[in-house]
Amino acid sequence: MTTQGQVRVCLPPEGIDAPWTLDSYRARGGYDAWEKVLKEKTSREDLIEVIKASGLRGRGGAGFPTGLKLSFMPRDAAGQKYIVCNSDESEPGTFKDRDILRFNPHQVIEGMALAGYAIGATVGYNYIRGEYYEPWSRFEQALIEAREAGLLGADLLGSGIEFELHSQRGAGAYICGEETALLESLEGKKGQPRFKPPFPAQVGAFGKPTTINNTETLASIPPIIRNGAQWFSGMGVANAGGTKIFSVSGHVNRPGNYEVPLGLPFKDLLEMAGGVLNGGRLKAVIPGGSSVPVVPGDLMMTATMDYDGLSKIGSALGAGSVIVMDHTTCMVSVLERISYFYYVESCGQCTPCREGTGWLYRMLNRIRCGEGLPSDIDQLKSVADRIEGRTICALGDAAAWPVQSFLKHFRHEFEAMVSSNQKVA
Repeated sequence: MTTQGQVRVCLPPEGIDAPWTLDSYRARGGYDAWEKVLKEKTSREDLIEVIKASGLRGRGGAGFPTGLKLSFMPRDAAGQKYIVCNSDESEPGTFKDRDILRFNPHQVIEGMALAGYAIGATVGYNYIRGEYYEPWSRFEQALIEAREAGLLGADLLGSGIEFELHSQRGAGAYICGEETALLESLEGKKGQPRFKPPFPAQVGAFGKPTTINNTETLASIPPIIRNGAQWFSGMGVANAGGTKIFSVSGHVNRPGNYEVPLGLPFKDLLEMAGGVLNGGRLKAVIPGGSSVPVVPGDLMMTATMDYDGLSKIGSALGAGSVIVMDHTTCMVSVLERISYFYYVESCGQCTPCREGTGWLYRMLNRIRCGEGLPSDIDQLKSVADRIEGRTICALGDAAAWPVQSFLKHFRHEFEAMVSSNQKVA
């Protein structure tokens, strides 16, 4: 991540060799905030207030105010507490956290240390997606460097403060991106979501109070503490402070990660990504990862990239995973592929999700393969509506929302495919 707004993230940064090393991070002000906290023994409450004032919201999808989430931790309660980083980046279209871990792991470490100190935790865990070998390897090396420099461990810089940090690799399960399923996996159990309440801030990892945040969220904390809340909030818009990394993929000329101020018009982000591939026409955009509602291209061109801006057009910022589709895209095929993903990734704990995702995929596959019936379209909507809001975690909603939005905006394509199939029959 950069500390400047309105720039493309060049990963690795141009002109910087091995940016993942401690020396490189130090040269850019790295660990200044952590060392200041250790030397001055900054009030935990003051630290949380700065994060609150910055307007930082969770970058993993939910968008919950980070400072408020940190404040939920019962800091004065006796016993062990934990800070956990969710690096199980598995949402289709999302690849920002991977590059943060690859090219700037020390900023994640410093962010976890600062957040851990703020909630009174002395131990942290970074749960990293199992397929991310290079990001995990870079993070492990960064941990070694930080320990050797006296930035992790006991009695840090003679302050009497301790903080230790570990990494844990996942096993390739999308469901473990859900925070309570992540905790189950971290404890060595089957990755399935827990009933809430109790919430992790009361009963989390190993039965102890735990705060869980996304990789990008925690990596945003060091520059906020170093430069101040107003510096960060001033780069965003109301209700959405700071910058955000958008993973832009699909039919664009320059796919990649782009860090821009929240509130940037989508058309400007699309221009940064080189515009629609080969000069094609924009047909549709999924602005926040495969689980958020799809938006027709003409409507998307009026939107701004922030929580309220995307909510106004019926979608969501999500994890900032922008999937661009041009005029050649078959929306039936896209929805079939998305539905297959949620079908195979359902943990099977909740009946509506376990059975419903299979129904959605099989009906869509039937339509695409030329065997669809006119009644299938309404049946798709009916099944999606019966999944939404009826599961322990949000995977059921994630499977339902694409179906609902694709049918809302592109129903004519589904009807045309069914109609052509009927004529052939």
